[in-house]
Amino acid sequence: MARFWESGVKLARQLAGGIGAAAVTVALVHGGLLEPLETWSLDRLFELRGARAPSAPIVIVTIDESSNAELNTQWPFPRAMHGALLDRISAGGPLAIGIDLIFDTPSSRGPKDDQALGAAVARAGNVVLADAPRMDEQAFYRRVDINPPLPVIRRGAAGDAPVNVFYDADGLVRRVPMRVRVGDTTLPGFAAALHRVAAKAGLAVKPLPDAPEILVNFRGGPRTFPWMPYYQVLRGEVGPAAFRGKIVLVGPTSAILKDLFATPFARGSERPGVDEMPGVEILANALDTLIAGDAIREVPRWVTTSVALVAAVLGAALVLRLRALRALGAAVLVWGALALGAFAGFALGDLWLRGMAATLALVLGYGSTVLEHFVREQREKRRLSRFFSPDVLRAVVRGRDERSLGSSRRLVTVLFSDLRGFTSISERLEPEQVAAMLREYLTEMTEIVFAHDGAVDKYIGDCVMALYNVPVEDPEHAIKAVRTGLAFQERTLAAAARWEAKYGVTIRNGVGINTGEAVVGTLGSQQRLEYTAIGDTVNLAARLESITKDHGVSIIISESTYEYVKGVFATRELGAVTVRGKSVPVKIYAVLATDVRKYPRAVLDAAAALTDVATGLVCRVWTVDISEGGLALAEVPADWKVDSTVRLRLEGGALAMPIVAEGTIVWRRGANAGLSFTSIEPESVPVVAEYVAGHKRAAE
Repeated sequence: MARFWESGVKLARQLAGGIGAAAVTVALVHGGLLEPLETWSLDRLFELRGARAPSAPIVIVTIDESSNAELNTQWPFPRAMHGALLDRISAGGPLAIGIDLIFDTPSSRGPKDDQALGAAVARAGNVVLADAPRMDEQAFYRRVDINPPLPVIRRGAAGDAPVNVFYDADGLVRRVPMRVRVGDTTLPGFAAALHRVAAKAGLAVKPLPDAPEILVNFRGGPRTFPWMPYYQVLRGEVGPAAFRGKIVLVGPTSAILKDLFATPFARGSERPGVDEMPGVEILANALDTLIAGDAIREVPRWVTTSVALVAAVLGAALVLRLRALRALGAAVLVWGALALGAFAGFALGDLWLRGMAATLALVLGYGSTVLEHFVREQREKRRLSRFFSPDVLRAVVRGRDERSLGSSRRLVTVLFSDLRGFTSISERLEPEQVAAMLREYLTEMTEIVFAHDGAVDKYIGDCVMALYNVPVEDPEHAIKAVRTGLAFQERTLAAAARWEAKYGVTIRNGVGINTGEAVVGTLGSQQRLEYTAIGDTVNLAARLESITKDHGVSIIISESTYEYVKGVFATRELGAVTVRGKSVPVKIYAVLATDVRKYPRAVLDAAAALTDVATGLVCRVWTVDISEGGLALAEVPADWKVDSTVRLRLEGGALAMPIVAEGTIVWRRGANAGLSFTSIEPESVPVVAEYVAGHKRAAE
């Protein structure tokens, strides 16, 4: 049970970014702050789905600018004129007529005008008139007035109903009411009232929903339903037959009459009043939705919130599983599946899944976890940069699974390197000089360790302890350790030349290398942890370094290391020795440092031509410095490997004449390489000696 609890706590810690993203998303959803984004996404679903053909036989008689002009009558039109229009429409036998006009006050043309309209409404018998509820708020009360049509007009109507529409937070109309509460009275919405009249007339309709409002399933933008100008119907240019078996809506479509609204298919953001939908056509869309029974159904909030919670945790889990870049691709695929599912549900089932909460949760879960990992990586890099090279460090930080730095028994190659005679040097120089020398030396040695994929375990004064085959497996760990030792010798000679010229002191370097099992990982106290190795393998490597001066060699390796590197380096068996702390003799070998320059060197900037003896390939390089034993080269192509035998022709610079020699590439660092002479043309020998000697005299 305790282990299960610990695993749960660990998993929660790893998914902390996703859990936090889930909490933020729930808070935003609960506060309604995401609703504008959700309704925006609903509009995008309408656009992607596209327009649909209306299913109900609905036509709109439009009161537009052309009717004003053709009838040569100012608005409002005489109510008797509206009555004449109703007579022409009802003559065709429509199922229902809805008039989206307000007649709550007497006509300015007198009672007969109202009576004429009321008579026409009664003759038709299937007219639904519009109410205009208004809120009257005073200091001590709030009252809702229905404002129905005048009794003389509504007396013969099939009904009257509010024409209210509901605005969402972004100012768009997407919903219409099914019922409107006015004081103690509940009235049907205008579309619901027309639905009942049409059903009574024999039109096949779906039952009205019980919800107080519906999301209109808009069929399209303006003019999706047929428009017939008011004046053409009044003049008989559109005959009564055009209305047979139809539901007829009469209402204003002119921008002058200010009955225009923004909807999903007509947002009106660019040209308000032009790219907007008339209220009468919104009613047509709502009525068609009710008749077809395909109102947009909202997925319950708890479902969409649950999807968002899963998306938040999933975004974090993807980063843990796949790392940032691949996780991004996976997150995009997850989002694509979510978006595709939302669109399929909308297009095929009129189902609205609020997907923006899940999208935000996925982004926050992924982003917060990536950010947390980045911060952790930077912190880990700062802590571990003193142990590992940048390449190894990158693999450790990005690829580890919390166990790669934990302590465990594993095969490791251990290198100890120490400066000979540094104690006496410290006694001769000022502490500041010693510190500067040591900083310079350890910096260069660390660079070499890192260049060979080693880990710097620690510095002990002027001693360097390095580990290989950690923290990731490296099949060439022993070879790279020996190459590190050889490079130490090369670089120490270069430092010795500088220090001898500057301080008058001479140094040499001893290296001991051993391969075996050790406990490796983050070890130490609760107050301080270090990445290190402990065990007999480490102790033997330290002992081997200490006896290098006794045998007069620079690098000593154990028999176990020798088994890994034999045939790769020139070695010499030194026999079996009993080192301090070991009761059984240990067979040891010296690595012959054929690549270490035992001669004074001189800076040389000249062109050289190299020819690979085995392949005949030729390349042009530049020299860095030269000695009687070899030289350092720059701009050497990467495919010229260590141990390659080459012919050299060097000329230019300050040389008296060309130098021709053969040699072996004994080390490489990037585009730089070291060449050890194996033979040199007789006439070139004095040229090299004279150049180096002249450079030394100039330095003195």
